[in-house]
Amino acid sequence: MKFHRTSRKRAEVPIVPMIDILFILLVFFIVSTTFKKPREVLRIELPTVKEIPSSEVIETRSIIAVDASGNITLDSLAVPEGLLESYLTAYKKQNPNRLLELEADRRLPLERLLSIWESMTKAGIQIKDVPARIKIAQP
Repeated sequence: MKFHRTSRKRAEVPIVPMIDILFILLVFFIVSTTFKKPREVLRIELPTVKEIPSSEVIETRSIIAVDASGNITLDSLAVPEGLLESYLTAYKKQNPNRLLELEADRRLPLERLLSIWESMTKAGIQIKDVPARIKIAQP
């Protein structure tokens, strides 16, 4: 006995309407998109290395040394408390072309370091011209 089979249709996905919808969505997204505005960039100028000719003599600097307890010495000359400004003013008059360097102990309080910089400024010495080294005390 032969049974009658109903022929099933294959499920088809309509491609042409999908392409139309995809095209409409693409146009919508292109039209409604807001593009990123360029952000301002922080300009950083990196230092460059300057070669020193061998004919130039490297200047030595005078050292203002400050230990952890706040005692100040200027080229191995002990400076009394509160008189750093007058010592620096006299030093600058005697040695107008000599540069200074600050050497401070790591345990020195920040307030004391700021007072030293203030004394330098009052004596007419620019802080940017005085490099500072923080040294670690030897055990």
